[in-house]
Amino acid sequence: MNKQKKIFSMLVIIAVVGLGISLSGCVEEIENKIIVGTSADFPPFEYVEDGTIVGFDIEMVTMILEDLNYTVEVQDIAFEGLIGALNSDKIDVIAAGMSIDPEREVDFTIPYYEADLSVLVLTESNYTINETNHLEVLANLTVGAQTGTTGADWVYETLINITNATMQEDQLKRYTLYTLALLDLTNKNLDAIVIDKPVAEAFAEDVDAEIAYTIDSDEEYGLAVKKGNSDLLAELNQGLTKLIGTEEWTNLIKKYFE
Repeated sequence: MNKQKKIFSMLVIIAVVGLGISLSGCVEEIENKIIVGTSADFPPFEYVEDGTIVGFDIEMVTMILEDLNYTVEVQDIAFEGLIGALNSDKIDVIAAGMSIDPEREVDFTIPYYEADLSVLVLTESNYTINETNHLEVLANLTVGAQTGTTGADWVYETLINITNATMQEDQLKRYTLYTLALLDLTNKNLDAIVIDKPVAEAFAEDVDAEIAYTIDSDEEYGLAVKKGNSDLLAELNQGLTKLIGTEEWTNLIKKYFE
């Protein structure tokens, strides 16, 4: 073997070894990374600030996962696409203010937040909505809700999909993002939005709107993993149990809700 061939052979060996080391590092990184899916239009739980996805859910799940020695990546996905992304292994965890619902094809953690539904209206609308008249009043309004949420489900099942319903299906406007519904409300293309109460409170601070009525829905939020992913579910439950009630948890609540 001449000198040039020897040099070429050595270079090939070095390249192969280097590639092996590089691939080994990539595998390790992938094994230790958790991809969190969210829908970043749901303040204060998840929203975009200065180009970065932030919020209560994001900070909470990041704290839990990093404590478990995972690297966390957050992806912004339309809410109605989150479960599909989870079940097709594009993401590992959903952290999106998602209400625990046995009909959703995922496994939920223990609850970490309780939230009722609220009817958000413009302050100038002067609607009087109460326990006695709320169904009648809402049935005569154009109501917005985010696709795939319990708010949209409540409007449909309570006001439209019932015998002798007075609300027509086209009175319910579905949106991929809550922010689009809020924009239509402020532009007076909607009369009201049915939305989770803590989010309604956050929106009411930003625009001239108010909560006209609160619907007692007994909703609880949970993190979600793919059905059967019992190991990750156990780790998340362990992390939530460890975090909830601590000083860190209290500070997180104060940061986003007070």
